[in-house]
Amino acid sequence: MSNFIPEIIYAIVFIVGNLTVYFWRRKTDDPDIFFFCCIWSLASLFVYLAAIEIPKGSFFVVIPLLFLGLFLQSYFRTKARLLNGFLFNLFIIVFGVYLLYNIFTTTSIIVGGLLAVVLVAFLLIVVFGIAALLIFLYWNAIVVMKKESHSLANLLTLLLAIFLTVYLVYDHFIAQQLPLWLSGFLSCLPLIMGYFFLVFFNFLTISLLYQFNHPRYDQDYVMVLGAGLLNGEKVTPLLARRIDTGIHFYQAQQKAKGKRAKLLMSGGQGPDEKISEAQAMKNYALSQGIPESDILLEGQSTTTLENMRFSKRIMEEHSPNGYKAIFSSNNYHIFRAGIFANQAGLAADGIGAKTAFYYLPNAFLREFVAIVMMNKRRHLLVVGGIVGLTTAATLIRLLVN
Repeated sequence: MSNFIPEIIYAIVFIVGNLTVYFWRRKTDDPDIFFFCCIWSLASLFVYLAAIEIPKGSFFVVIPLLFLGLFLQSYFRTKARLLNGFLFNLFIIVFGVYLLYNIFTTTSIIVGGLLAVVLVAFLLIVVFGIAALLIFLYWNAIVVMKKESHSLANLLTLLLAIFLTVYLVYDHFIAQQLPLWLSGFLSCLPLIMGYFFLVFFNFLTISLLYQFNHPRYDQDYVMVLGAGLLNGEKVTPLLARRIDTGIHFYQAQQKAKGKRAKLLMSGGQGPDEKISEAQAMKNYALSQGIPESDILLEGQSTTTLENMRFSKRIMEEHSPNGYKAIFSSNNYHIFRAGIFANQAGLAADGIGAKTAFYYLPNAFLREFVAIVMMNKRRHLLVVGGIVGLTTAATLIRLLVN
């Protein structure tokens, strides 16, 4: 029993600490409860790891701590950037290597349990990964086509499924039959796919982390980003969820701190719309009981970047001495919207409205394509480099043979 004293103490500290943090932050109506619980969980885990490693005469626990600190420093300086996804994944890899070292030197059951969970997840991915992914993508594509329009933007999961199917058929049945020069040239395909998979994984990581962003209840403005209107004058269900999310924060802040923020509706009038999106959003907010005095309109923007730029101008006019602001959009969109906020010089983070689960895979793929296009020159250089290297390698093989 005495051999498990560190594990028992850690379990008690972990559970009691998280419960204490939860009830403490809940009394203050603080939206950052999850964040504080994560901080306590990580801190208690690293203290435990240090306590069982240092007596062995090593201090390698410092290495993953340094990588975690690098990620946190970058994240809290600017949350909406792809670099943060890369840094977090790098921390996870370094931490995993450290845990492998730790389990061989300390034989901790806590570390063993963590590694067992990771190993099971890895084995499931290896065994069922590609087949499960293809089944999921085709299923999702069918659901989206049944419930949404058949626009190109709504067919991304289907296109990805078809592409992966064609590639698997090519790789298993055709690649070996091709002449050396052609198969050598096409060997760039898995490398290019691997590169974009890493970019997508980093994007997905930071997009999911960004979902846990919970701004404090001290905001002066809550921007709501516009979207298309129904029949040119009414908000769509998608846009209504964005407004509802903004209204919920507005009401929660007023209840918790007694501070009334301004709801800034941002969206221009399209060629097929009878009124501006901002006016339609205001009409909806009024129907939900929001006082007209607490609603501002920005009705000129046509893109998310313009949403940010024009809204910033309005907020600066109303609060020349400074202000705090957040924006509301759908959860899959807030990371890219955060990038546009950075480009506009607007210090604002996003809160995400829930989106139907069936629509999320397609939506995140669409966001990823948009992110790739924002940095297309960099990606073209990488792809060009891969093609150039594989072509050169193929030529050398041909000359040698």
